Amino acid sequence: MRGKIVKGIAGFYYVHIAESGVYECKAKGIFRRDGIKPLVGDDAEIEILDEAAGKGNIVRLLPRKNELIRPAVANIDQALVVFAVTEPAPHFNLLDRFLVMMENREIPAVLCFNKTDIAESPEIARLKDIYAGCGYPVLFTSAREEKNIENLKCLLKGKTTALAGPSGVGKSSLINLLQSEIRMETGEVSRKISRGRHTTRHSELIVFGENSYIMDTPGFSSLYINDIEKEKLKYCFPEFLPYEGKCRFNGCSHVHEPGCAVAAAVESGQIHRIRYKNYLDMYQELNERKRY
Repeated sequence: MRGKIVKGIAGFYYVHIAESGVYECKAKGIFRRDGIKPLVGDDAEIEILDEAAGKGNIVRLLPRKNELIRPAVANIDQALVVFAVTEPAPHFNLLDRFLVMMENREIPAVLCFNKTDIAESPEIARLKDIYAGCGYPVLFTSAREEKNIENLKCLLKGKTTALAGPSGVGKSSLINLLQSEIRMETGEVSRKISRGRHTTRHSELIVFGENSYIMDTPGFSSLYINDIEKEKLKYCFPEFLPYEGKCRFNGCSHVHEPGCAVAAAVESGQIHRIRYKNYLDMYQELNERKRY
């Protein structure tokens, strides 16, 4: 039988079979011998050991179309990058690191800004101004008021979606509105540090419709981009691409060269300064790493 691994804990893997439910499985020794570790999101073939008890063995993993290291998950169709409009206010450098990570893995991203119910109009307008020209679908939601949830469901239907974003922005609350089978634990934002307490402790795919899975992940406070070459970073900013080949020098890094079309677009307001600054910060980080 063929299904999808939806959870892995302490050497047990839980495989969802559309026709018959979830089976608790162990991975055969051949995987350890070959140095292969099953991941949440893997499509797998299993043999049934005990139908009544829902027990089985994973006998084969199907080829992966993509893979993320953190969170450790495979076969993602898209990423839903969730930040709050306020409480906590968006950390733009962290947000752009999530987007760069997805671009580098060629995983489409959707931007979701939650907590519009406690936000002011200028805060929402600023986020629209920064990300309107980046090429990502942008959705503004309120889990508390259930605003825009139907539009969110349409974006997720028929796909395997990984949620990315820091703690305290309402990812688990959004998941609770998308499905009713599993209630994700939610946590209040710490008043002292304006960050959410970590309420998600492991990666798990949640089935919420036909061929529709969503994965809540442990919250991040930092994200490193060590697997990207500095020369490739510019291709992870979609709004830079229309200016490729228009700079004075071939192979322009868009950092310090004269006659840079991207820098000119920043000055004219075609590319937002915050996005460009985050690009420069990441480029410098990658440049320093290469030096050592």
